Amino acid sequence: MAAFFLSFPAHALDPAAVEKLAFGDGDDKIEAIGALVAEGDPRAAELLQSFAEGELQTSGRQMLVVRGDKAIDVLSGKPAALPAEREDVVANNRLRGAVAGALGAFKLGSRDRNERLSAARALADANAAMLPLIRKALEKETDPEIHGLLDLIAAGMELKDGSKESRLAAIRKLEASGNPNTKTLLLEVASDPDEDIRREAQHSLRAIEGRLALGEWLGLAFAGVSLGSILLLAALGLAITYGLMGVINMAHGELIMIGAYTTYVVQGFFRNSPFFDWYLVAAAPAAFVVSGLVGMALERSVIRWLYGRPLETLLATWGSSLVLIQAVRTIFGAQNVQVENPAFMSGGIQVMSNLVLPWNRIVIVFFALGVLAGMWLLLSRTRLGLYIRGVTQNRAMADCVGVPTARVDTWAFGLGSGIAGLAGCALSQVGNVGPELGQGYIVDSFLVVVFGGVGQLAGTVYAALVLGFANKLLESWSGAVLAKIAVLVFIIFFIQRRPQGLFALKGRAIEA
Repeated sequence: MAAFFLSFPAHALDPAAVEKLAFGDGDDKIEAIGALVAEGDPRAAELLQSFAEGELQTSGRQMLVVRGDKAIDVLSGKPAALPAEREDVVANNRLRGAVAGALGAFKLGSRDRNERLSAARALADANAAMLPLIRKALEKETDPEIHGLLDLIAAGMELKDGSKESRLAAIRKLEASGNPNTKTLLLEVASDPDEDIRREAQHSLRAIEGRLALGEWLGLAFAGVSLGSILLLAALGLAITYGLMGVINMAHGELIMIGAYTTYVVQGFFRNSPFFDWYLVAAAPAAFVVSGLVGMALERSVIRWLYGRPLETLLATWGSSLVLIQAVRTIFGAQNVQVENPAFMSGGIQVMSNLVLPWNRIVIVFFALGVLAGMWLLLSRTRLGLYIRGVTQNRAMADCVGVPTARVDTWAFGLGSGIAGLAGCALSQVGNVGPELGQGYIVDSFLVVVFGGVGQLAGTVYAALVLGFANKLLESWSGAVLAKIAVLVFIIFFIQRRPQGLFALKGRAIEA
């Protein structure tokens, strides 16, 4: 401490600010703290630190920093004799908080961007006495984010303590800001006695509220697209198996769960690898293959012997789902397992002040589009797709012209199960992975398939988006439980009026 002051003997601090700090009342001390910081002198930082730690004392009009049996005269920076009678300059919690913010302000001149950003954020509630320091930092700051934050802080200070012209200018500057905290600042002056300031503040408030409302609606729309993409992934596989074979597969949710656990296992192999952030490149095809093989085994061993008997198929697949859940519990335990997001799926994009789009949701939306495009190409451009479409439209005629319908059933069930695995891989990036994961999506998947039209790929897409938007819109009004009930009631009434769903299959067997 003493060595520090002795190293700066020629540079004197502002005597008026130092006297206010030592002898003034609370407001005077706050003003003095701001004035000392505005000087930018490192000795001011040392003095404020000593003040906060209770080392600042007075003897008459002399001001001293005392540590042990040594004293330094504050104004001269030179050692001084230790007077017998001294008084402590007391710093209460309010003053210590002001000192902490002031000391942080010294970092505005740092070369490290993160230090400058942290210092700027710490000044959010700073006293107006620090305005000169902030203006000085604004002149030198080149980083857009830090410059915008400092500009907002300066405008807030001018709004409280400036002249009428500067207050009006600050209001206009706050209106153009994207920071939602500006609304709080403007509310404080919306009832100002000055009519011009009051009118300008109210106009700015309306503009800010309009932007915030737009951000909320855009956020709701993105949430609907995000939920719709997840429902689409969960229902695509079911649309194939249910549409092709008419099998009510109650184990579809467990196939999703298997895809999620496969992702967890692949993540473990990449845990200590430098390529950990790319583990999803291996996890997605692995989830597809594992879930597909389990689905094909389920079709070969259970479902094949129950075609044309929907009640028995439903009960058999439900029993199979219980077996799969218990198998996962035995292997991995009953507790949820942790699946981490890769680095490129962490964080989000801040589109507006109150709208952040998470990267994991954005990636899942594009992943769902990729899976949908792959499905369309397979069904419309490959022999297997031709067989699936033929069997879906008229199984008897397809069998008559040589289509191996039994083999198509197995491959189609494996394809639908593999897509369920891809859904599990995607879901592992946005929620918990546990034995009950699939139970939360089986009902929604059937709702999407029935609402869109059995066997119709386009209908599944539209239904997933509609139900996603409807769920999120109703949740914002009534909560998640009532939203689910409302959607279910709507689907019941819709199916009564249009049993074939949004899109009906066309074919002689069906038309007959």
